[in-house]
Amino acid sequence: MKPPTIADIARAAGVSKGAVSYALNGKPGVSELTRQRVLRIADELGWHPSSAARALIDGRSGAIGLVVDRPAWVLGIESFFMQFIAGIEAELSATGGGTALLLQATEDAEAEMAAYRRWWGERRVDGVILVDLREDDPRPGVVRELELPAVIVGHAGGIEGLPSVRIDDGVAIAEVLGYLAALGHRRVARVAGPGHFVHTRERTDAFADGARALGLTAVTLTADYSAEGGAQATRRLLSGLERPTAIVYDNDVMAVAGLGVAQEMGLDVPADLSLVAWDDNALCSLVRPALTAVGRHVPEHGRQAVRTLLKVIAGEPVTDVTIAPPVLVPRASTAPAR
Repeated sequence: MKPPTIADIARAAGVSKGAVSYALNGKPGVSELTRQRVLRIADELGWHPSSAARALIDGRSGAIGLVVDRPAWVLGIESFFMQFIAGIEAELSATGGGTALLLQATEDAEAEMAAYRRWWGERRVDGVILVDLREDDPRPGVVRELELPAVIVGHAGGIEGLPSVRIDDGVAIAEVLGYLAALGHRRVARVAGPGHFVHTRERTDAFADGARALGLTAVTLTADYSAEGGAQATRRLLSGLERPTAIVYDNDVMAVAGLGVAQEMGLDVPADLSLVAWDDNALCSLVRPALTAVGRHVPEHGRQAVRTLLKVIAGEPVTDVTIAPPVLVPRASTAPAR
């Protein structure tokens, strides 16, 4: 069934297409009685304004963009982005549903920047959310060059003209290390995400500083957030001469894979090895033993990113936003070292 047009509304209302246009756009030229009748018939017919036509009128597309530079299969298993996108959609719905999310997955930075250029050139989005900021990241420069409204998620800020929505991972790192130290652990390790991400470097620095302050021996290995990467890093850590008694993982998928490797190698979790996952979710509770995890307010990241970006698009003053600190959720995968 074809969507209704202005001509359909005009026919049903018994007025000209020009009169319908005046009524729908709130312009003078028709009586208030006619305007209300046209609006009622448009609603009954299920008419909605064309985003392309609206863009020609006010320069707005009614959409915001998000490009995730990771393989699509990684997005399918990583809970962070599912919760993050859920928060974005919840906030967009709360604003009345007038703005949509345009989502694309790419596998290299050039493709991501090409998407921004294409979207902005075609006026398909009014602004974008940047995630996974990298060291020497070219994307902030690109969006500034295009004058494309943008907000960064997961960075400490300080990039001129681009507000950020972030969480202080240093607080969570300190809490996790303090908890493990109180359990008697002295050799701790971390399986991190890709080292070129700014948030990975920030966590790595906080992990090293926190361990040093507590007198712990600490090591960090990088992986790619996948189960395979987490398993491989765990085998390396557990095959050394002085294996750690506790391992912290940068996401839930790698933590579950690490649990499987520990059991495969004959280690008892938590008697021989304690495990901590980042981003608490249902998966952490379903495995056995259930995983101690860091619970972050991930959907709130999405909500705040939308609120901040819509302010930028509207030309309103904005400031960096810091989300409430994470909370450690102890479960059966951690125990005193022996």
